[in-house]
Amino acid sequence: MQNEVPEASAAAPARAPRLARLRGLIRVNWLFSIFLAAGAVIRLIVVLGYPGALWFQGDTYVYIGAALRLQPNLSKTTGYSLYLKALEPFHSFTLVTITQHLMGLAMAVMLYALLRRARVRRWIAALATAPILFNAFEIQLEHMIMADLLFEFCALAAATLLLWNRKPSWRNVLIAGLITGYACTIWSGGLLLPVIFVLFVLWRRMGWRPLAAIVAGCAIPLVAYASWFGSVQGNFAMTNSEGFYLYARTTSFSDCSKFTPPQGLSYLCVPIPLDKRTPPGALVWHLKQVHEVPGGPVSVQGDKDLREFALAAIEGQPLSYAHAIVKGLVLSVDWKRYDYPSYGTVYEYYFHTKPIRVPPDHTWIKGGTATEDIRAYGHQGIGRTVKPFDQLMSGYSRIIYLYGPLFGIILFLGLGSLVRVYRRDGHLRIGRWRDSVSMMPFVCAVALLLFPIMVSDFDYRYLLPVVPFACLAAGLAFSSPTSRGGPEADPSPEGAAADVPGRTEVTTS
Repeated sequence: MQNEVPEASAAAPARAPRLARLRGLIRVNWLFSIFLAAGAVIRLIVVLGYPGALWFQGDTYVYIGAALRLQPNLSKTTGYSLYLKALEPFHSFTLVTITQHLMGLAMAVMLYALLRRARVRRWIAALATAPILFNAFEIQLEHMIMADLLFEFCALAAATLLLWNRKPSWRNVLIAGLITGYACTIWSGGLLLPVIFVLFVLWRRMGWRPLAAIVAGCAIPLVAYASWFGSVQGNFAMTNSEGFYLYARTTSFSDCSKFTPPQGLSYLCVPIPLDKRTPPGALVWHLKQVHEVPGGPVSVQGDKDLREFALAAIEGQPLSYAHAIVKGLVLSVDWKRYDYPSYGTVYEYYFHTKPIRVPPDHTWIKGGTATEDIRAYGHQGIGRTVKPFDQLMSGYSRIIYLYGPLFGIILFLGLGSLVRVYRRDGHLRIGRWRDSVSMMPFVCAVALLLFPIMVSDFDYRYLLPVVPFACLAAGLAFSSPTSRGGPEADPSPEGAAADVPGRTEVTTS
């Protein structure tokens, strides 16, 4: 007993500096601390108001079924199901959603830390995190059993590892590559990210080890997943649905009187007049032609035929294809949120005071129905809402979200991370920043915005992974020109300790 007192007394002084440092960080970064705390409170209200999780049409049931009976899916990558599988022993959808809410908060912390490391003013860096912390659609996605949130978190985490230091170690680059490759098995809409990150490492001239690390890191999860897919489905691929979604894209403009369909594929021409067609994301599921493809739309042959027809339509009507892409971009910045691609889809992006209905007897993954799989995984009911928390969030989601024009402004501000406007000799001049680091987030944002629209269709849900990169690029536009080496521009002890109490911040902004 006599020996325990000194041990306890020694532990208290050891904790004191840590608590003092934490209090100091909160005091110095008080605005971001308030934002982060408010974001956490909102997420707590969601957890209380919607015990368990929220569902999204068929996608949720595919991911749960694939987690219970682990397998790759023909129509979508199921890397997210591996995450669900890891949490399956706890049999708690509440645990899944809490971890996803923590990812949302962690993304705000990563974004703020990167901007402060780039010498962006504290209040600007804090404002840049608001579209993540307070956007109702972001918070709703965090509470949903869907792959998008995990992809968004992994993509930003990988970018943070690459941007944190001017010369990251090859081990950190390897980890970033592995995370990026895994992210692409979660959502194939991010397949351009490995290309961007490899080019970034090349541009920065990091050396052959980081280059080999990023290539190997990105390739390992992708090759492993494609090999797994091949062992189960019979062909080396991520899915068999690329042709299906590209064909869907062309249904918004394809007119067989204006191009020649490939031989034997004229039956894929859409007979509905262009002005009477619904958006591709809704129309393609109901077209009789799609279900007449030999082997089915997600078979090897069906995928090949649909892709060939779609490419012929794009080649034959390039201006119509470009117009469809522009329409998607306009929708992303429009003030009004339309029921696009359908009312049912957009309905599930809001919080409601009644649980989303689950089809009771429909099977997405052989071996169990949607309701059976939900009960088997979560050991709980299908879903319920709790007042008054559900009422609060239902009203919140219809008012507090990232409006289209604001999203457009953030993207426009991101251009400032590519060029700078300055005055010299009484004249305004435009110059390029001396380093390419700040270009990477903006390029990622543009790629994540354009790619889904180009290969499938516009969807409001696809905008959410764009937001962290767009906010990072916009924030970097306000960093000091002398720190344009990127977030890692000042690796000195003085720079790293800029936000530590008792230190004087060095900034030229």
